[in-house]
Amino acid sequence: MPQLRRPYGTWSSPLSPTALAGALRLNDVQWDSDGQTLVWHEGRGARGALVAQTGDDAPRDLTGPDLSVRALVGYGGGDFTVAGGQVVFAGPGGRLYRQALAGGQARAITPAFGEAAAPRLSPDGRWVAYVHTYEHDDVIAVVDADGADWPVKLASGTDFVMQPAWHPQGTHLAFVAWNHPNMPWDGTELRLAALDYADDRPPRAASIETVAGGERVAIFQPEFSPDGRYLAYVSDADGWNRLYLLDLQTRAVALLTPDAADHGAPAWVQGLRTFGWSGDGRHIYYIRHERGFCSLWRCDMPGRRSERIAALDDYTALEQVAVAPQGARVAVIASSARQPARVVSLDLGEPGHPPAINLPTAPGEPPSIQVLVSRPALRIHRRADTENTPPAELAPVEAITWPGHDGEDVHGLYYAPFNPQFTGTGAPPLVVLVHGGPTSQEQAGYRPAAQFFATRGYAVLLVNYRGSTGYGRAYMNKLRGNWGIYDVEDSATGAAYLASQGLADPSRFVIMGGSAGGFTVLQSLVVKPGFYRAGICSFGVSNQFALASDTHKFEERYLDSMLGPLPEAAAIYRERSPLFHAERIVDPLAVFQGEDDKVVPRDQSDSIVASLKARGVPHIYHVYAGEGHGWRKPETIEHFYNAILGFLKQYVLYA
Repeated sequence: MPQLRRPYGTWSSPLSPTALAGALRLNDVQWDSDGQTLVWHEGRGARGALVAQTGDDAPRDLTGPDLSVRALVGYGGGDFTVAGGQVVFAGPGGRLYRQALAGGQARAITPAFGEAAAPRLSPDGRWVAYVHTYEHDDVIAVVDADGADWPVKLASGTDFVMQPAWHPQGTHLAFVAWNHPNMPWDGTELRLAALDYADDRPPRAASIETVAGGERVAIFQPEFSPDGRYLAYVSDADGWNRLYLLDLQTRAVALLTPDAADHGAPAWVQGLRTFGWSGDGRHIYYIRHERGFCSLWRCDMPGRRSERIAALDDYTALEQVAVAPQGARVAVIASSARQPARVVSLDLGEPGHPPAINLPTAPGEPPSIQVLVSRPALRIHRRADTENTPPAELAPVEAITWPGHDGEDVHGLYYAPFNPQFTGTGAPPLVVLVHGGPTSQEQAGYRPAAQFFATRGYAVLLVNYRGSTGYGRAYMNKLRGNWGIYDVEDSATGAAYLASQGLADPSRFVIMGGSAGGFTVLQSLVVKPGFYRAGICSFGVSNQFALASDTHKFEERYLDSMLGPLPEAAAIYRERSPLFHAERIVDPLAVFQGEDDKVVPRDQSDSIVASLKARGVPHIYHVYAGEGHGWRKPETIEHFYNAILGFLKQYVLYA
């Protein structure tokens, strides 16, 4: 069938705003101790739900519509844990609840004060360790699994704690801790608490020692081996987030992943996992990040050799790897540019028999050779989307690199306009999507916004500007003191690079982002008026002084590294606050804000819009009731994308 010729940006897309609003959010997946029951966490509008599936049975909801499963420490995450036929999860009132997988009602096991996250059941099932925050005090707490007694503090004294993990004999607890002004990707400590049990009371820490990390070394996700001999963790001590192994008997440390790739993630939320031990302790399964693309690998512990799991090669974004305690099953949340997120699992059984290639165990040894494991069967447990749009009708993605304004390399992901029914003439309009954080990364997974635009005839650039993760610590640290410079310049040079290749119309650039990405939108319109035809800003930072004083605890010292400490850096804060230079914004701007946003409060958007209105700058402004820092309600998502379509038609396509 011949393609219809229509102007770029006006194509009929299979992805409607209604379709985008109906998708689920798949947040986490874990196995029960039997290795047969899989439990995952879904976001359904504003509510979180737990779903379980045992063997070949149909999936079933564990939690009812009257009980939302959601942890609210910081940005959330660490919503639940499962073991021994029981699930423990965070729910209303900041409480932990316990529920049997076999059925029955959930029962609260902690009192209703503060917030709880990242619960972990002890090996004997008697105790639950978790992260608790109350009145700016973050601790590792322990409560009996029946909730009969009041919780007790096990570890405190630092500003933040994260990722508690039990030793399989219950003798120790590992966790990550850090203090202001660091963020968890700046510098953290891996701490090991020796536990003391007395009089049938919750365990207490007889001693706590720091075994890795520091002020300028970030540690991520400690996990003990099933036999208790080793403690695995991710560290960026040598410039990349790599997987290490601490021998608890000899205290020797071995490097398991020596390649120049990242194997961790910025710990924006609790409960993140990028690796897991097999139940027999013979393997560690881990996710590897390269140029925005993910792959799953298996490290054989006796031989210290790694193999790539080819069965997941069709997926390019992987999250929350979960390894069954029994058997050889691995589950993960997986997606690709043309495939919405799914909960999938593999039964790897016996490994294949390719040549065994030893990985280097010390710096300076030859690089590893990639070895592929034969493809096992892949099972799909849950789809986040109806998947009514065939992958062949969605846009592919490619990693690109371009020279920044100072000649250094900048990275990103590029979607060409794509729709089998249509073709255009000339160069297409370009939407530059800027991620939040700013310490974050765009990955080559399913990006609804990118597909929404690409299938309508827009080119799309996802900018992993200097400061993004996934390209090593040195690249991430480029933004320290330079927020509002590299993100702005790298977005602009990326757009100009695509235009120079004939892939974008330089007269129709659009920049779009939320939160820190929204700041980049505003700052770009301030310092580069006329470069973009229009901007789209969601809950963006306009006043850095207000952000430093009004935001939540997790980020209240973030700007010390991004801009500098106050009051010494006050001049920089003023220079990088779009509100103080709002008179320079002359390009059309769409602004969206959650009424209940506690991270970037509403007044940040109100102030910018007041300036636009007073000066007659073309704009639209929508405040969504009941929404916080990001959209959860389907009706919000649908309205958001419909409003954007109308805005772009008026100010970009037909201006």
